[in-house]
Amino acid sequence: MGHFDPEHKLKKPWIETPLIESATFSKAAGCRIFLKIESLQPSGSFKSRGIGNLILTSLSDPSNHGKTVHFFSSSGGNAGLAAVIAARDLGCPCTVVVPLSTSPMMIKKLRAAGASDVIRHGASWFEADTYLRNHFIENQDGSNLLKNVYVPPFDHRDIWRGAGTLVDEMVKQLPPRNDETHSFPADAIVCSVGGGGLMNGLVDGLERHLPTYQPMLEKKVRVVAVETAGADSLAHSLREGSLQSIPAVTSQAVTLGALCVASQTLKNAQSPPPGVEVSSLVGTDADAARGVVRLCDELRLEVELACGISVQIGLDRLGEVMELTPDTRVVIIVCGGSGITSEMITDYRQKLANGWK
Repeated sequence: MGHFDPEHKLKKPWIETPLIESATFSKAAGCRIFLKIESLQPSGSFKSRGIGNLILTSLSDPSNHGKTVHFFSSSGGNAGLAAVIAARDLGCPCTVVVPLSTSPMMIKKLRAAGASDVIRHGASWFEADTYLRNHFIENQDGSNLLKNVYVPPFDHRDIWRGAGTLVDEMVKQLPPRNDETHSFPADAIVCSVGGGGLMNGLVDGLERHLPTYQPMLEKKVRVVAVETAGADSLAHSLREGSLQSIPAVTSQAVTLGALCVASQTLKNAQSPPPGVEVSSLVGTDADAARGVVRLCDELRLEVELACGISVQIGLDRLGEVMELTPDTRVVIIVCGGSGITSEMITDYRQKLANGWK
């Protein structure tokens, strides 16, 4: 690759997404509900930000100049798709290693998006990831003009920085406060947690922006970290008081299926920076499906269960962790996800009608 100047020659592989206030959802929740529509990203999910930023940062790294850079992503779905699309848009090849559990639909999407190769290996993401690092990353000769770059799905500072651009946009998009408090324009941000890349990015973004708001320590901004039972690795670690893996992912929200969150995710949840408070809430797969159906009916958007759970808990259960008034401002990150079809939503609708809890 030649000399890269990200400011002039490399385009960001993500877009600024709309933030919309929903009157219907606000009425249901008893507060002001804003939706940040990340399902409109080039890859169909918020992953375009973090993964895109990691790829952009790698291409801007002087040590990679003059080399042909090939990206390698380990992911059961959305992170891999974001890596393939970001790398493609920046003119680079990307190979994805997926576990055997990855759906044929997602493998087809990865190939259609332009993956150099999709390798299926191992029963879990952990096994796919270990294979990728052993075969493509750790055995490289530094003098080679070909450089293989590892793209993890969530545990990397550049990924968190990319996800943090959500906060930069929110600050501009949310209506200013009418009072004299000069507090941050949102009272709470609701996000889904798999490994925690999105949550860490939001905390990172808040930490950058909060010092400009006064009096920031009197009224903290709450980040509500949402998971489904059976993929609740953050809630499990919080209960245990230390970083712990769940024994297996049993939730149908498979894209939330990290057996263990990043260590930074637990740290942010236990002792967040000044002005930030993190709360953990866990719902069922049926709750997630209810959120998917509600978003489809209200906004004609199709999202995965991993996203639906944030919508449902953001509308129905915030009162468990904070006091809500009609003026409370809540931003729900509609994180998206590409592993969804209209047939699947119809199936969820039917199961819910038949009493799925």
